[in-house]
Amino acid sequence: MADFDGLNESLTARKSQHLYRTRRVLSSAQKPEQEVNGRQVLSFCSNDYLGLANDPEVKSAFISATEEFGVGSGASHLVNGHSELHHQLEVALAEFTGRDRAVLFSTGYMANLGAIAALVGKGDTILQDRWNHASLIDAGLSCGARFKRYQHNDMSSLEQRLCGAKGGRTLIVTDGVFSMDGDLAPLDQVANLADQYNACLMVDDAHGLGVLGTAGAGCAEHFQLNQQQLPVLMGTLGKAFGTFGAFIAGSESMVETMIQQARTYIYTTALPPAVAAATLVSIERIKQDQWRRDQLLRLTERFREGASRIGFTLMPSHTPIQPILVGSERLALDLSQALEDRGLLITAIRPPTVPKGTARLRVTFSAAHSELQLERLLNGLSDVYQALSDRDRDSLARAADCFSDHL
Repeated sequence: MADFDGLNESLTARKSQHLYRTRRVLSSAQKPEQEVNGRQVLSFCSNDYLGLANDPEVKSAFISATEEFGVGSGASHLVNGHSELHHQLEVALAEFTGRDRAVLFSTGYMANLGAIAALVGKGDTILQDRWNHASLIDAGLSCGARFKRYQHNDMSSLEQRLCGAKGGRTLIVTDGVFSMDGDLAPLDQVANLADQYNACLMVDDAHGLGVLGTAGAGCAEHFQLNQQQLPVLMGTLGKAFGTFGAFIAGSESMVETMIQQARTYIYTTALPPAVAAATLVSIERIKQDQWRRDQLLRLTERFREGASRIGFTLMPSHTPIQPILVGSERLALDLSQALEDRGLLITAIRPPTVPKGTARLRVTFSAAHSELQLERLLNGLSDVYQALSDRDRDSLARAADCFSDHL
């Protein structure tokens, strides 16, 4: 058993089921035109929604801070790793999101695990949307609270779960923008139910911050939810902010509880200070550069029109996440490879990341994409669609019908 008997057989089975995952090697900066596995491609699979990961001002801030603070923080925040730059970023994030305070975490996964475990436990109840991110699901399963899931964006299902909650605290947890579908949670309705049933609401706004709202402050701004209505706000910095890390924002007492009790905050090394310096510049770019969100909206609308005209079924999203529903895992891989052969990089998303029968191509846009690059994408999609066999077109149609019935 020292060699873990059965691992090779399990890996072979994954390959036969078209579920095996492989890594590509990126040899250039994060931008639309990339060098991947030794060849030039046009990428439509990054979460760098505002094009800030390679922004000159953001990079300059990172480089300057490295000269002053070095490349590593050296310790956890509660030892001596909490730098002046970390403090400045927490203050800026609190102001940006309209909350009393914010606390930095090293990753979004760690933020969700730490926050949920610090807020609920044995005797409490946690209710989660069925399509929540894996980190939220894992946090709910491991925190010790009674864990229930409600149907995706279904307020009747949520209310039924709330009626069944008994004793202790009740925490409702949902993504703001769902990462594999691109649709929004109806947070105004969720917040109303939370208030009605004396529950607390936590939102993972990893894919909404920077993208939604007049100032880019995300789902809370989009739905006009204040700190009382949305007490626990989680955001990540590695997507629209273009840097790395995550944070939890909320009241003074809630954030202080994170610092005192969230194990994934207490027992890990702080982010490099230079990351905080770069993110401070990103926040200013997000607030000031409305053109980035305008560009995303234009690209999204033109893509939806063009892809639908070709014949693909799109999911009901008006965010930069634009999944093309395929259904079959095998066909999703084949389409992804056919596009890559044409110099277009789009990832095939398959179970268990998404439910069986809903494999898809996850197209994502960046404000750094141009109109000409969008045309290249649509032309490539048209080419691969025209090359499909009758069998594969029937498979696409069946997947679309099944998804419509599910909705």
